[in-house]
Amino acid sequence: MDCAVRVCEVGLRDGLQLVKEFFPTADKIAWLELEAAAGMPEIEVTSLVPAKVMPQFADAEDVIAAALALPNLGVTVLVPNLRGAERGIALGANTLDFVMSVSRSHSRANVRREPEESLADFERIVALCREQPAERRPRLKGGLSTALGCSYEGRVAVDDVRRYAAQLAEAGADELLVADTVGYADPAQVTTLFRALREEVGALPVGAHFHDTRGLGLANVVAALECGVRCFDASLAGLGGCPFAPGATGNIVMEDLVFMLDSMGLRTGVDLAKLVAVREIPARHLAAGELHGAVARAGLPVNYVPAADRAPAPA
Repeated sequence: MDCAVRVCEVGLRDGLQLVKEFFPTADKIAWLELEAAAGMPEIEVTSLVPAKVMPQFADAEDVIAAALALPNLGVTVLVPNLRGAERGIALGANTLDFVMSVSRSHSRANVRREPEESLADFERIVALCREQPAERRPRLKGGLSTALGCSYEGRVAVDDVRRYAAQLAEAGADELLVADTVGYADPAQVTTLFRALREEVGALPVGAHFHDTRGLGLANVVAALECGVRCFDASLAGLGGCPFAPGATGNIVMEDLVFMLDSMGLRTGVDLAKLVAVREIPARHLAAGELHGAVARAGLPVNYVPAADRAPAPA
């Protein structure tokens, strides 16, 4: 299906990274299988960090293998460094998501290095990917976390984001992913930043990763849409948060995002009813208060017609 907006589920990685109890591998696999069956085009299925750092992802190899067996699913993995990229390539992931912090304080807390060191590591990852045969060469996302605010430093300068975005693009990123890691952004700020990035990187795809810490996540999506952004991360039931960003809460709710986009006539290819049903899996292991979402609570409007089934609006 030709879709107007591409959404990427990050619940299995971002959503689970703060969950202390190990989420059973079988349920992780059931989660991604059901979301793929609901039409989710891309899932960030795990993080390739050492298991001793995040035991939640000790089963990364099994989860990746299960995801790769599903047809028509883009399988993305988070890689913190060159070693993670080597694992991702060996395991056959379709996309490697490398994230660097714009904020120096967050970079030091998160990966214990300066942003420039992260950029140098990204250049090494690009070189490694280019050495691979075409059939094994993954796409590379260059992620910019704390791009719209930092729990340590507050507002982040647009010029800093713009500079690092240009360097990631020049190094060889296939796509940029701009993250409001702690949910500090507002629509005006989003508009200013994404317009600046479009001027800086031209036609290179730029996606957005918003958190809903202060209730502005979906408003920020609309602002990004108006700047031409057509790729968005979100998490089932709004799960997630950064362990190195005090005060950060969950991602925008995937079900609410898909509903809003669909209501606006922007097709995602995701079946909303099937997507909402997937919530049953995390609900087995998490407290009810940890699961968020207006659509799951209120249901779809009476006689709601999905965008894909509506007649085109008259010219």
